[in-house]
This record gives sequence, structure tokens and C-alpha cells, in this order.
Amino acid sequence: MDQLLQSLRAGAYAGCLQRLYGRTDSARAEHIVQAFGEQFPRNPGPAALFSAPGRTEIGGNHTDHQHGHALCASVDLDMLACAAPNGSPEIRVISEGYPAVTVRLDTLDPDPAEAGSTAALVRGVAAGLAARGMQLCGVDAYVHSNVIAGSGLSSSAAFEVLLCTILSQFAAGPAPDAIEAAKISQMAENVYFGKPCGLLDQIGASVGGIVAIDFCDPAAPVVRKVEYDFSAAGHSLCIIDSGSTHADLTDDYAGIPQEMGSVAAQFGASFLRQVPEADFRANLPLLRERCGDRAVLRALHFYQDDALAQAEAAALEAGDFSGFLALVNRSGLSSIERLQNIFSPAHPERQAVSLAITLGRELLGGAGAIRVHGGGFAGTVQAFVPDEQLDAFRAGIEAVFGAGKCHVLRIRPLGGCMLTPD
Repeated sequence: MDQLLQSLRAGAYAGCLQRLYGRTDSARAEHIVQAFGEQFPRNPGPAALFSAPGRTEIGGNHTDHQHGHALCASVDLDMLACAAPNGSPEIRVISEGYPAVTVRLDTLDPDPAEAGSTAALVRGVAAGLAARGMQLCGVDAYVHSNVIAGSGLSSSAAFEVLLCTILSQFAAGPAPDAIEAAKISQMAENVYFGKPCGLLDQIGASVGGIVAIDFCDPAAPVVRKVEYDFSAAGHSLCIIDSGSTHADLTDDYAGIPQEMGSVAAQFGASFLRQVPEADFRANLPLLRERCGDRAVLRALHFYQDDALAQAEAAALEAGDFSGFLALVNRSGLSSIERLQNIFSPAHPERQAVSLAITLGRELLGGAGAIRVHGGGFAGTVQAFVPDEQLDAFRAGIEAVFGAGKCHVLRIRPLGGCMLTPD
């Protein structure tokens, strides 16, 4: 423990911290190492530092569950942990500000009583690694998160990938690659935690950087890194926290895949990816009658945003950032007009996301790009803001939504990882 702390203070991790956060300040890492020593004073070590990032959805709003394409990226807000083997048959995790969680390695079957809890995620990730033949050992971990809660940056996926990275490092046997780690993390959330999420969040947190994903076969998604240096684009990535809550929006979220699925079912298919767009368009009058206009509009969004996600990746790879911004704006308008996920029709008085997009577009004055971020209905908005307009943009947003509500993020090149000295 002391050796790790001394190495941090001596600047041995400066290069790694720079790659993760764009700065070399080690104060947060030092705090986590010290807290680990205080919480687990009997741990024999040796300890190491681990990180898993939050992720931002860039393209493909609600396309993944229809087996479409998406574009996402890891960001410099993360789960950072100090961890070490503990010589026991237990995984002990303390997340700063939350109660300690203990899971025994000899009882890794799902426990219905744990559904929706941190313990369920710990148990699920451990079970997934054990199922692929890894010999796990007991581990102590102290975790600190600066991933904004309810931001659409997916703190749950970051936590799952972090656990997978830690447990794999100290286990015997070949560690899973980034895609396998994402699948194990998704399984933990689906089966153990009880949330039927897709794989987009976990891939974004596990792979790192900008990734284009084709979900044609969700069991074997096609993932490729998109090489583009956002730091050279002259724009800042902002996430606006509208202050609205997702608490009572389950039916709104569920309605999107249900309605898209109802359209696909008219063609004997389970997902819109299986229905040629030409066939869909040729049957619009019948689909309106059988499924309703909103379902048709949401299907139209899928076909457009599926194509836009691919075009956005291509624009970045070609170095066409202005073209990329135009595509992001088109995607944002489609979410408003077709997908209709910027406020809940059950609560028309709550339109914080709509207001943030409207004010943000006024502040941008035709520059940059802005769109709903993630699942929608509440939560956050994503904006690409020219650097010379950043101060005015942030001030304008925070004048309405409150101080600290406009977060300026950086896309980081690494997914789940163990920090190593230079």
C-alpha cells in the first residue's frame, strides 16, 4: 500500500493518468489508496488501481434493441478503485458513500432477494467469470465514482466492467477480452440485478475510445474502433443535466421497443432490422391502421437513425467533423419529431430536456450540435460546442438549470483497465 502511494506521489503514474483524464493530478488516486488502507487494514496486498469509464451515446438513439447500429465513446468520468487479494473466499467492496458489500465465492447462484442491489452485480460478475473457467480469489476493493448519477453515462456498466477487470486480474486463467467482459457485465445486470439492458453501455465502458457497433447478432456484435482525435476538433463535448428524474418513466421507455416491435410483427419479424425499409414504407397505410401513427413514426426513426449512426462513424473516419455535426443534429431532430422521447406524454408539464435543447440551440446559434442523450424523456442532453463559445454556452445553460449542470467531458482512449506506472 505504501509503495503504491509513494509511486503516485513520485509521478510514476503521470503518463497513465494523462491518458485517462487528460491531466496528471494524482490527488484522487492517492485518496482512494489511503481510503483502501483505512477500510481494509489487514489486507496483505499488493494493491493496484483500476478504472472503468462512463460512456456517452453519440449515434443510434434506441437502435440497439432493434438490432441496429450505434456509435458510442468512453469518457473521462469513471469508477476508480484500489483493490487487492484478501486471502479469503469473499469479495468485499466498499463504494464511497455506500454500505459495504460482501459476496462469498462459494455461493454464486442468483439470489432473488438481492435483485436491484450492488451485491447482485458483484455476484453476477463473479459468476460470469467462474462460468468461463476462471479460478477466482477473494478480493477487497474500495471504489470512488465521479460518473454523474442519472446522466445516461451508465454508472452501472462502469461498475460491472470495473469488477470484471479487478476480479480477472487476480484470478487464475485467461482473462476475458473487452467484448467478453462486456457480455459478462450485461449478464450480471440482466440475470442477477434484474434489469433487461442491452449491450451498448457495457461495450462502451469495456472497449474504450470511440466504437461503432453493429447489433445484427446481439450475441456476437461487430465492434470496431473509430479513430478520431476529438481534442483536435475545436469543440467540447458537454452533457447537460436537466435535473429531471427517470423515476416514474418505466412505461415510457418500455413503449419504444414495444411499438417498434409491433411494426416488425406485421412482417412476421421480431425486430425492425429484419424488415427491409422498402417493405415498411410500401405498407404505411396498413401499419398506421394496425399499429398507430406513433409506432410508425418510431419505426421511421429507427431506419433513419440506424443509417445516421453509420454515417457519423464514416464522417469521423474521413476527418469530416462538420459533416459529423450535421448528422448529429439530424439525429437529434429525429428523436424529437419521430421517436418522441424528450418528454413523457403522461407529464406534459415536465419538459426539462426539451427546454435544455431549445436553449442550447439558441446559445449555439447554428454552430455545433445538440441532441437528447441516452434513453430520453428525462435526464440529459448532449452538445458539441465550439471551444470559443464554451464559456458563454455553459453560463447560459447554468443560468437556467443551476451551477454545475453543464459538464464538459473528454473522450478517453481506454476502457476498463488496470493503471500501470510509466
